[in-house]
Amino acid sequence: MPRLSVLLPVRDAAATLDACLDSLAAQTLADHEVVAVDDGSRDGSGELLRARARSDPRLRVLCTPPRGLVPALNLALGEARAPLVARMDADDRARRDRLTLQAERLERDAAVDVLGCRVHLAGTAASPGEGMRAYVRWQNTLLDHDAMARDRFVESPLVHPSVAMRTESLRRLGGWRDVGGPEDYELWLRAFDAGLRFAKLAEVLLDWHDSPGRLTRTDPRYTPARFLTLKLVWLARGPLAGGRPAVVWGAGPVGKGWSRALRAAGHEVRAFVEVHPRKVGSRVHGAPVVAVDEAGRLRGPLHLAAVGQRGARERIRAEAARLGLVEGADFVAVA
Repeated sequence: MPRLSVLLPVRDAAATLDACLDSLAAQTLADHEVVAVDDGSRDGSGELLRARARSDPRLRVLCTPPRGLVPALNLALGEARAPLVARMDADDRARRDRLTLQAERLERDAAVDVLGCRVHLAGTAASPGEGMRAYVRWQNTLLDHDAMARDRFVESPLVHPSVAMRTESLRRLGGWRDVGGPEDYELWLRAFDAGLRFAKLAEVLLDWHDSPGRLTRTDPRYTPARFLTLKLVWLARGPLAGGRPAVVWGAGPVGKGWSRALRAAGHEVRAFVEVHPRKVGSRVHGAPVVAVDEAGRLRGPLHLAAVGQRGARERIRAEAARLGLVEGADFVAVA
């Protein structure tokens, strides 16, 4: 039995697959297997995988008709033989120590179920854009469970192909689900809800490739609207349960977007909180806009920090703490 199984879905990735497989073959953790699922490729990816498997018995190749990412991942998970699994995408490259360091941490620290690592963002001349670079900088700062749990409604706190997990923990969760949205983010929200513990290694162990054709850019399942829908679903199962009303900090585009989504889901938006003096005293979507000091008197609703400007979230956190709002119970950061 190998120490770790790498789950590698492949669809028409011939241009990058050799480099990905080279990075896995060069791992310092020799005792691993790669469970690759060729999901109906038409560009020769399947043939490439089978040729590589003939020279490296650690590579196991499963071929299916084109069914999609979630079925491919769950098939690989079902075939994995190791007690640990790691995700990898066919256009990314793992640094040589990645699997060793993740396996050692999970084997040493029984309190950790989901383990990521910092990533380096690679791309073409046309990408990545500033939004993607900002996301990578942000998620690279979230190294412990509390930080990731605190910011889980801002954005996905982990880069999907950077993650290693305990196989049985992932199987108990039911693997990945096709929810018409980002399957990785839904998995992390479900794992937090189930009480799994998260961590992230401080080392950069994955070169995460961004390109104009990547699914996160081209597939409608990964649009901001689909992320927002998932966030609302899981907030409604937690701090927004029972139709709890909300107070939205920020009356800009992000805050207004949250207000529309909340109202559409049946939640009252009791007020907006603003620092801009010209906005205070007005109304947005029928709700009053109040100053920060007045927000402390709005007890009962869930306060949502919905401001996109750099540094604004931390300033709002400081103000909320000053007003006695407890993060996670009275106050949640969103984006």
